[in-house]
Amino acid sequence: MAQLTRRVVFAVLAAPATIVLAYVGGLWWALLLASAAGVAAWELYRIARAGGIQPAAWVGIPFAASIPVLSWAAFADWPVLGHVSVSGAVVALLAVFSAILFSRRSHDRPLSSTGVTIFGILYTGGTLAFAVGLRYHPLVIGGAAGTALVAFPIWLAWSTDTGAYAVGRLFGRRKLMPSVSPGKTVAGAVGGLGLAMVMAWAYVHVILVPNASLTMTTFGSLGFGALVSVAAQVGDLAESLVKREAGMKDSSGLIPGHGGVLDRLDSIFFVMPVAYLILPWFLYGVSR
Repeated sequence: MAQLTRRVVFAVLAAPATIVLAYVGGLWWALLLASAAGVAAWELYRIARAGGIQPAAWVGIPFAASIPVLSWAAFADWPVLGHVSVSGAVVALLAVFSAILFSRRSHDRPLSSTGVTIFGILYTGGTLAFAVGLRYHPLVIGGAAGTALVAFPIWLAWSTDTGAYAVGRLFGRRKLMPSVSPGKTVAGAVGGLGLAMVMAWAYVHVILVPNASLTMTTFGSLGFGALVSVAAQVGDLAESLVKREAGMKDSSGLIPGHGGVLDRLDSIFFVMPVAYLILPWFLYGVSR
């Protein structure tokens, strides 16, 4: 159970820093997300190079890191940057394509390089921008409420990961998708789903109601937990598929015992946009 212990220790150490910066909000929260997006993009491009594709990392990494910051600017009282974050998106993608097109050699597969570069930008920076959106969601007002909302899907993703690993180790026999991730089992997937549903119900009553004056019905919290858990597990499998194609076990060795930032945030990349999309359908206000 050493790996499970390392996962729990990492969560215990990472959670306070994430919560504090989410509560502080503003540029600090955006910079944390930008840093994570930039490192994750670097790791993704590293995997792509191992698979024979040459993405333009020098273009993709700063673009990926800039998206959470520009998203924050759209919520802040910075109308110029907020305008750039919306109207400049298409221009930015065209700039990426142009930079790659003119910097690639004829044998560098420019179409593949362009596709992977743009995918890396959207997969890392684009998805983490939804964490900015959750922090400043129209449903909440104030640091405590915004933090409670943004921590909700993160809590469920970590619960899914912990439940899947623990149950899979104890009862896992039948493989879930052996061609993608040989270590994942059907029992583990069910265990992660079940724990996320229970933890969603607990989070609503212990954290969300006191801090954000928002709640869900019992069935709503279970349903939300289930949907987020599925998104988390799909995100985990998606990254496993990418690494498997390149013949790599870890995205990097930046986090001892864990691999890289991409390995730790693979589920978060899928969870954030899903949570942002479906939360308004499940939440309703509580009168104080």
